[in-house]
Amino acid sequence: MIKEFRLPDLGEGLTESEILSWKVGVGDTVSLNQVIAEVETAKAVVELPSPFAGVIKELHEQPGAVVEVGKPIVSFEVADDAGPAPSGAGGAAASVRDAGKDSGEDVREAAGQAAGESSAGTPKREPNLVGYGAVVESTGRPARRPRTFPVAGPAGSTPAATTRTDTTSAETTSADAMFAEATPDVAKTPAVEHLAAASEHPAGERPRSTPPVRKLAKDLGVDLARVTGTGPQGLITREDVQHFMDSQSAGAASAGAAAADHAGVQAGGGARETRTAIKGVRKFTAAAMVQSAFTAPHATEFLTVDVTPSMELLARLRDSREFAGVKLTPLTLAAKAVLIALRRNPSLNSRWDGENQEIITFHYVNLGIAAATPRGLTVPNIKDADSLSLAQLAQALSALADTARAGKTPPADLAGGTVSITNIGVFGIDAGTPILNPGEAAILALGAVRRMPWECRGDIALRQVMTLSLSFDHRLVDGEQGSRFLADVGAILADPGLVLTMV
Repeated sequence: MIKEFRLPDLGEGLTESEILSWKVGVGDTVSLNQVIAEVETAKAVVELPSPFAGVIKELHEQPGAVVEVGKPIVSFEVADDAGPAPSGAGGAAASVRDAGKDSGEDVREAAGQAAGESSAGTPKREPNLVGYGAVVESTGRPARRPRTFPVAGPAGSTPAATTRTDTTSAETTSADAMFAEATPDVAKTPAVEHLAAASEHPAGERPRSTPPVRKLAKDLGVDLARVTGTGPQGLITREDVQHFMDSQSAGAASAGAAAADHAGVQAGGGARETRTAIKGVRKFTAAAMVQSAFTAPHATEFLTVDVTPSMELLARLRDSREFAGVKLTPLTLAAKAVLIALRRNPSLNSRWDGENQEIITFHYVNLGIAAATPRGLTVPNIKDADSLSLAQLAQALSALADTARAGKTPPADLAGGTVSITNIGVFGIDAGTPILNPGEAAILALGAVRRMPWECRGDIALRQVMTLSLSFDHRLVDGEQGSRFLADVGAILADPGLVLTMV
């Protein structure tokens, strides 16, 4: 018996993943839950366990391929009496579902083996890594109601109404599910042909596409009204959007080449440009930064602080027995200062809920730390960081950085952040205007610690100085609140003993 394994949704509704490597080959015998592949989502690298025990019959995708959720990636040959992994303990579906629970992901619960077939002759629903999918051969979504468009008839006659019925195709697991073609009788009528020839999109009608395609168009800045749909009944597909982008880029490139030739510029012996596909973490980060920059009104404040006392405290802590083997850095103390300052300024630990017209203030802190990785920028967060001691916080920061650099950050650690820190000082930068992580109210940038002349106790002395840059969402945080928070963080770093007066 041949069983297909389709790429599951690996968290937060991501629509595609890239196959990084296969851990198995055609003809290999695999056991239940054995790791068979490594894939990269827009947020992290994830290992896929096998949902079946059997022999690898076919690998449908090669390493480097970007696959949409729901597309088959591997086929197994299993015994005729071998069913899918049970939804209870021990199955691959259960193991990943439990991982989703631990991460706070909204993963669908499997119905269990007892569900069986809903009725005689109805195909059985089988679990995958994210629960039970749609019944085989079913549409998986409700039929669209018929839409009526007025069609101009002969002169003097009453306009006829043409009804166009939309249905969804049987391929329900594709992220870009296509609509089935119209019924033959309607499709062949002169009225419908007239409609198709008259306009790409009838007046008043939104360009027809699926939600993933609309999201892709939004991320790429494409106006769907300018795109010609090649799908059934003019449905706009992902390929249509990509083709539109390619044609726009080709036109710009041709114009640039013509200008260069006109100016007498000759091509050199080597490549004059390099094109890199926008995918994975880079694609997700780009979309998130655009969303944040054009949704939340940013305001940024700066504060330069003498952090010599904090650097001296770090030196003493490193020599103490309590912190033996613990990696302590300026980021450790700054993170602790942020957690203490948030208690006094809770508006910076909040979220704007525009849909419900509410401001959500969190009574816990999931502290995000911006991490530069070979695959791009990620912002994993430390859950309930406000409940950790200084030593525990230092260990959590070290583990978070190691995991991020290895590209092994689980999706759970990339979701649910409430406030973030970015340490630009490690690159020798003093200050900047950081962009908010989407959904968060504030982000603090730590500048480099520099030795420079500074006023100290009425004299000029060589001191260790750092600049703090705070960006905040002005819908949630007033200038006074942002200024008080930044002043509190600066005061703690300038004199750690002040913590005794703040807690």
